[in-house]
Amino acid sequence: MTAGGGMTSGESNSTHLSALGIAEAQFPAQAARVRHLFEMNETFRTMCEDLASAAEALAHVERLPESVRETRRQEYASLVDALIAEIGDALSQSKVVMLRRSGEAKPRPQ
Repeated sequence: MTAGGGMTSGESNSTHLSALGIAEAQFPAQAARVRHLFEMNETFRTMCEDLASAAEALAHVERLPESVRETRRQEYASLVDALIAEIGDALSQSKVVMLRRSGEAKPRPQ
């Protein structure tokens, strides 16, 4: 982080790559769609970043005091699973194409 609390471009870029990489690793058959949504959809990108953070926390759970380690491991694993499911849902929904019947009015351009 910079003194102003923001990320430097290097930090932002490495977070970007790791969040994107983790999401792509979870959905390798849909990697192109993951990349597209990651770049175009802020909500999707945030889910991927949250997944990367949760996965990192889970990977480092052994550093926690023994008294809380197992509880945190279960919490982080549950969070990772929930985020993977949420990202999967977002990927599925992004494939939905809205079809109009030929007689329906088209939306007016703004």
